[in-house]
Amino acid sequence: MKKVTQLITLFLFAVGFIGTAQQTPAPKQSETITIKGATAHIGNGEVIENSVIVFENGTITAIGGSNTGTQGRVIDATGKHVYPGFIAPTKSLGLVEVDAVRPSDDQDELGEMIPNVRSLIAYNAESKVVESMRPNGVLIGQTTPNGGRISGTSSIVQFDAWNWEDAAVKTDDGIHLHWPNSFRRGRWWVGEPRGWQPNKDYQKDVTEVRQFFLNAKAYGNGAAADENNESFKATQGAFDGSKKVYVYAHGEKEMIDAVTALRESGVQEVVIVGGYEAYKIIPFLKQNSIPVLVREPHSLPYREDDDYDHSYKLPKLLAEGGVLVAIQNEDMANFQTRNMAFYAGHVAGQGLEKEEALKLITSNSAKILGIDDRYGTLETGKSATLFVSEGDALDMRTNLLSHAFIDGREISLETHQTKLWKRYMNKYEREQ
Repeated sequence: MKKVTQLITLFLFAVGFIGTAQQTPAPKQSETITIKGATAHIGNGEVIENSVIVFENGTITAIGGSNTGTQGRVIDATGKHVYPGFIAPTKSLGLVEVDAVRPSDDQDELGEMIPNVRSLIAYNAESKVVESMRPNGVLIGQTTPNGGRISGTSSIVQFDAWNWEDAAVKTDDGIHLHWPNSFRRGRWWVGEPRGWQPNKDYQKDVTEVRQFFLNAKAYGNGAAADENNESFKATQGAFDGSKKVYVYAHGEKEMIDAVTALRESGVQEVVIVGGYEAYKIIPFLKQNSIPVLVREPHSLPYREDDDYDHSYKLPKLLAEGGVLVAIQNEDMANFQTRNMAFYAGHVAGQGLEKEEALKLITSNSAKILGIDDRYGTLETGKSATLFVSEGDALDMRTNLLSHAFIDGREISLETHQTKLWKRYMNKYEREQ
């Protein structure tokens, strides 16, 4: 009876947590807005002091120095900083709310090769976890399924919407493939030694992946035309370049094998996700034009003899080597994604110039995800998806947002967390 009571309590808590809606999404921009006086961090390495940014109908119409004319409503941001909205790739944001409550978890489906599973239609625009991204400037994300060898197809969304249709920025942008590991941990329960052991099934697993893509390409070329195969249908974009294949791999061998096998299978666009040993194959990555989404710097080394600061300096090594690199948050819980800015800040602490570190969560991310025509930088003709911070947005001590806009719509920065913070701050201030 006690266990049943605990389960009921947990369920009611989850229902209450999930059932409380987020802030009402902002209406379309109805007036021209000018932000003046701030230091504008463009996102491409450039900085404009005492800037003027004008936007209307969701699009930046003018940006420049103090001699640029103001229009419409003017926001005086003197002494503050303006940034493009930060971008979070390869996360299941909006797909899972409470890990312990299965009805709130839509990030995984049954099956090993399921590219036809679309994350977008399961996206919860009223997620409290998604809402908590915005006060730190994370305004766009790639909502991504998990599980299986091929997890499904992701889409890119903005974080202030009524539903998944309104949230969509780019629909069905990529297929997510978890490449086999050439080593795996020993399964002690079947008598194998503990620790990392060679994966005897590695070549077999690789052959299965390669064969899947070859069969999918043949299907698209008319083979077995009388067969209705949804998985093969969903893979066709990989062969014409309309979908990228995001390959989750860390080892040097795995990355080379993955890129080689996929290219030979006809896949046009490949992105490495994780890339722990990517610094070892920089010439190979450059030769094949392979970008890398590295795991978050707040990670421990994989092996005992690795440098203790390997994860912190990996983005710098790749950027200096000429590889297009951005930061993702694969290994951490969804709520940790709000720390994207501080991951970039720690990379800057490893010696990468601050504006170059900013690219890791803005322009570089936009290029890799294929949305750089509208997002990732503050430029005329691009989306007015940006925010105003009291100080350096890559420093957790000074990244305090006063305004944020998505496609020109001024969004709320109020969340469940900010409400609790204000509540208890008032409590302690009254007691003093």
